[in-house]
Amino acid sequence: MTRLCVMDVDSTLITAEVIELIAERAGTREEVAAVTESAMRGEIDFSESLRQRVATLAGVPDTVFADVIAEVEFTPGVPELVDGLHAAGWEVALVSGGFVEVVAALAERLGITRFRANSLEVADGVLTGRTQGPVIDRAAKEAALREFAAELGCPLEDTVAIGDGANDLAMMSASGLGIAWHAKPIVQAQADVAINGARLDEALPIILG
Repeated sequence: MTRLCVMDVDSTLITAEVIELIAERAGTREEVAAVTESAMRGEIDFSESLRQRVATLAGVPDTVFADVIAEVEFTPGVPELVDGLHAAGWEVALVSGGFVEVVAALAERLGITRFRANSLEVADGVLTGRTQGPVIDRAAKEAALREFAAELGCPLEDTVAIGDGANDLAMMSASGLGIAWHAKPIVQAQADVAINGARLDEALPIILG
């Protein structure tokens, strides 16, 4: 029987917030970081926060994706966690409020085939300051977990969700085990398990029991 672990990406799978790395190139990093922090704490709606932040990225060349992919680093223990889950017969998926242009490359590095993220609109080689397609917010993250589990024939009680922000709470609640990783206080309070150590593969014995 296949079991499923769904992971958030920014500040969970990787150490950075990708939108802030892109905003660095736009000269709007401080402004974007402040909105990100507020959204992660659950103070403002994620979709609205995404719209505000992405608007500041207009005009950045689309070469930024390759630059950011080269710059981001996996959270310590992530390759070991994913390899350990795969070895135990688990499916691993990524669900991100970040951007598929970066998430797809990270997934490929880890041998992950299921992922969902927002997409940035590009025109004439530059970002337009808008997303395209459905917004991957709190509800969409939960829906993705349910959809991936259904595809795999995996009961929800056999799923695990790992995240750090308020927009991860719905998928963590829907899963059989919700794990908070260096998470905001609201997330730590509602998670089944909170991990605040040095390596994410500390979750492996907890998941595998």
